Amino acid sequence: MINRRRFLASSAGVVGAAGLHGSTLAPSDAISRKPGVKLKLGLNAYSFNGPLQSGTMTLADAVAFCAENGVDALDATGYYFPGYPKVPTDDYIYALKRTAFVNGVGISGTGVRNNFATADKSARERDVQMVKDWIVVASKLGAPVIRVFSGPERPVGHAFDEALDWMVADLKDCAAFGKEHGVVVGLQQHNDFLKTAAETIRVIEAVDSEWFGSILDIGSLRSGEPYAEIEKLLPYAVSWQIKEEVFRNNQPEPVDLARIKSLIDNHGYRGYVPFEALSTGDARPRIKAFLAKIRTAFGLTC
Repeated sequence: MINRRRFLASSAGVVGAAGLHGSTLAPSDAISRKPGVKLKLGLNAYSFNGPLQSGTMTLADAVAFCAENGVDALDATGYYFPGYPKVPTDDYIYALKRTAFVNGVGISGTGVRNNFATADKSARERDVQMVKDWIVVASKLGAPVIRVFSGPERPVGHAFDEALDWMVADLKDCAAFGKEHGVVVGLQQHNDFLKTAAETIRVIEAVDSEWFGSILDIGSLRSGEPYAEIEKLLPYAVSWQIKEEVFRNNQPEPVDLARIKSLIDNHGYRGYVPFEALSTGDARPRIKAFLAKIRTAFGLTC
């Protein structure tokens, strides 16, 4: 039989050594990962919002576009599945999963539109259940992360901290359910209830789960110096939204992709980096043009 006291002592030594070498971090500190940089590009399906909404294009077509253009993965937003916000059939989920697999394209994530900033508790409960339903979809798809939001606006007549408390409780519930199904819950700040990096970090640290982190949306940090805000969130990032513009004091300017890559190099990041091309014009050439800029700035090849 194992000597219990010796086992506990040796276990404590292993934990201590892990912390000493920086391989284990408390969930409230940052995302625990090996140092260094390993990037895989993903295309956010919202880049094809027009044709996907009109029905002239499907998510399978978006997978084909990724395959044709050497994009590693598709971020298959839930809005474009038939019947959303209801979950799609298993037949649809598995057909899309197989299409992506045989074309060498990953499913980097999915996402829903929820509102945890409303004072209506029953509405929040419905959205918690909706997020949970789509966590199951993400698990079936093999998507490692699901994108959620805080809420579209700050509730009138309620203090920020009061709404934050509702939100954190709901997100804790979602993160615990995500853990059960092997899906990380990613919070995308969207210039909505959450407007700054500090506010977003406050939520992440309050949820305090290794199954919860930041979807770093570089185009929705609109107060102050955008790259300083991005840098604050980078240690918490589980995925990204690379966009064509950032905002400086609420004024748009073209993104400096080389500067984004420099921040990633300085801090380290391993995983998918989905991008979203939203400028005007036909979707395909618009996306290809932005993809080429990202590859050049990030030193990536097709």
